[in-house]
Amino acid sequence: MPQPDSHGSTSLSDYRLALSAPNARRPMVAALFARLPIAMIGISALLYVQRETGSFAAAGLVSASSLVGVAVGSVAQGRIIDRFGPTRPLLLVSALFVVAMAALVVAIEAHSPTPLLVVLAAGIGVTEPMTGSASRALWGRLLPEGPARNAAFSYEAISMEVFFILGPGLAGLLIAAPWPGTGMVLGAVCMVGGAVMFALSPAVRAWGPAQSGGGRLLGALASPGMRTLALAALGFGMVIGFVEVAVPAAAEEAGQVAIGGLLLSLWSVSSVAFGVAYSLRPWPRPMALRLPVLLAGFGALVALLALPSTLWGLALAMLAAGALITPQSTTHSAAIEIVAPKGTAAEAFGWVITAVTLGLAFGQSVSGYLVELSGPPAAFLAGAAFGLVLAVVVWLLRGTVRAPDSAPASRRTAVSA
Repeated sequence: MPQPDSHGSTSLSDYRLALSAPNARRPMVAALFARLPIAMIGISALLYVQRETGSFAAAGLVSASSLVGVAVGSVAQGRIIDRFGPTRPLLLVSALFVVAMAALVVAIEAHSPTPLLVVLAAGIGVTEPMTGSASRALWGRLLPEGPARNAAFSYEAISMEVFFILGPGLAGLLIAAPWPGTGMVLGAVCMVGGAVMFALSPAVRAWGPAQSGGGRLLGALASPGMRTLALAALGFGMVIGFVEVAVPAAAEEAGQVAIGGLLLSLWSVSSVAFGVAYSLRPWPRPMALRLPVLLAGFGALVALLALPSTLWGLALAMLAAGALITPQSTTHSAAIEIVAPKGTAAEAFGWVITAVTLGLAFGQSVSGYLVELSGPPAAFLAGAAFGLVLAVVVWLLRGTVRAPDSAPASRRTAVSA
């Protein structure tokens, strides 16, 4: 079942058409608020715990635990959303998220043992409302198949990536507030408010249950192409995870703690600018090659972060490495249209989020120890190495990047159309 347009180029007029679609404005705005703190909460928790405990290793474990929770919750919520629609699931998890966040704040303030903080952090990850998965799937209901829908998917990926990059910067600024938990709590308020607004919008309330796509234990991940896409997303998350701990550590070594979050936000400058340009003319054209090539290039650019000896040099290297962030995110989103079984859009996007967050969790936790043992450059090089290794694995599996029902004889058409 090839979909030749699902990963083709788009135009600026396609973006305008998608974003002005009937009934799209309210859920689109609500989703922006819900996604704004998506990376801010994890980094705020990392900086908050580090400030209270004095340990980057403990802080990395807590942040990684919340990401593992997100990895579990995103797939479970995506499958439920595909089955029943988003309104009731999002309202329920939003209420649970508030309770879990309050418990974690109380435990941090009480200087509870690290294992307890790790468990509570997993709780906030599991209950984090997956508005992004629902928002991406909603476009398939608001727009017909074609360039405008492709542009909407690119918009989803670009906006998600913007917040993944801006979130750490906001967290870095708010850690300097009188109370170090300010960023985490403000992020939670923004996320819950956006999720509730999205869930109650008319277009979302009209979303009924899917008639197909369920039944298999693995769901969307039963497709070989989805598993390959998940590996690419895993490597992407790993590389970012190493950097997100190593950059603040480098700033602390230089005596400029608050600059760490701002350095991470520099990724957004080149990421968004290059990402929009890339969506107009993506390369390589075949999706099967695009996934490993972008991941390998990202790993190579991150290795350059180990070279600078000053924060100014690190800032320039961050700008270079950031150029390949949004192109990967948009590629992951476009690949879902090719490899995901019908009726599993929200769950498939949940698997991508799961893979990215598991990679982030692994990268952050390992990076915390490498920073304390050998310094930030070792963490940058380790992240680059993991990205390059997984890029080779994805390249070896490139033949699976096709529609799940396609026969081997039609593989070339599905991959390179």
